[in-house]
Amino acid sequence: MNNLNSILIEGNLVKDAETRTTQKGTSICTFHIASNRFYKQESGMEKEVSFFNVESWSKLADACYAKGKKGRTVRVVGRLKQNRWNNNEGKPQSNVIIVAEHVEFRPNIENESHRNRNKNDCSKD
Repeated sequence: MNNLNSILIEGNLVKDAETRTTQKGTSICTFHIASNRFYKQESGMEKEVSFFNVESWSKLADACYAKGKKGRTVRVVGRLKQNRWNNNEGKPQSNVIIVAEHVEFRPNIENESHRNRNKNDCSKD
């Protein structure tokens, strides 16, 4: 029986999404997000930033690549995956990534503000 392995995270892309294809022709999209956490200290509010690598597959990968531009806010639902390997010196290495199962790209604030300004424009023709 599988154990629970689920994550929900929101952040901003730190660079444009990248894509590659497996030998069998399956699309894989990789993107990197920064997630901010604010907390109170005696000296005031502090900011903690954590960085995460995300991987999506197949049709989801194609959509993520098309929309995944630097600075874009994204919400990801997925699972954690630990990759393990030995480096050139034979020492064990590992990293943990998020494998996306659902991705929402949030509206860009600048684009949304511009759209609302135009929509609410009361100037005469």
